[in-house]
Amino acid sequence: MTAISNLVATMAGWIVAAIAVTGYIGIIGLMALESACIPLPSEIIMPFGGYLVSTGRLDLWLVAIAGAVGCNLGSALAYEVGRRGGRAMVERYGRWLLLTPEDLDRSERFFERFGGAAVLIGRMLPGIRSFIALPAGIARMPLLRFHLYTFIGSLPWCLGLAYAGQVLGSRWNTDPRLSALFHKIDLFLLGAIVPAAIWFVHRRITGGGGSPQTSNKG
Repeated sequence: MTAISNLVATMAGWIVAAIAVTGYIGIIGLMALESACIPLPSEIIMPFGGYLVSTGRLDLWLVAIAGAVGCNLGSALAYEVGRRGGRAMVERYGRWLLLTPEDLDRSERFFERFGGAAVLIGRMLPGIRSFIALPAGIARMPLLRFHLYTFIGSLPWCLGLAYAGQVLGSRWNTDPRLSALFHKIDLFLLGAIVPAAIWFVHRRITGGGGSPQTSNKG
């Protein structure tokens, strides 16, 4: 568990450093990775972008748009994996990205229930948003509609997280209670968000999310 904690803490620090140095480009790239089913938490990426808004370095709407553009880029890759390789390919290689058959089952059921609108709705739902492009690709959803729904669904998610980071940042030096609780943004990330990420990674590595054999689809 300590090794996993160190891994996630390092990942969080790397995310923060990448955005601090590269700004909007970093947000686009990191959100693209997150939407390509690589487990980088948008709950760290976008709030830190919002924190930089509070310092005057970035613009809130441009941060949100950069996040949504990144979602489209990463989702395009996941869509193509689903379209070209189908479920068999996703099941074979998904474990390397901590993607379990249960993740795919949940995303497929959601897509089957709502059709193409699942892409729009799913982009705003934790646990669904990172994987919804896979069943869309498997179902060969029209590409233009897929990208339109992905962008429209991703924008509120990115904007909300960035705004939360902006509010936190604006209060950082003005609210004594917040300053006393967290001395800097790094400690906030490590103290509030990283434990959840540690639990997620540990659960996947140790098989807490279920073994691949539990899938009922061929």
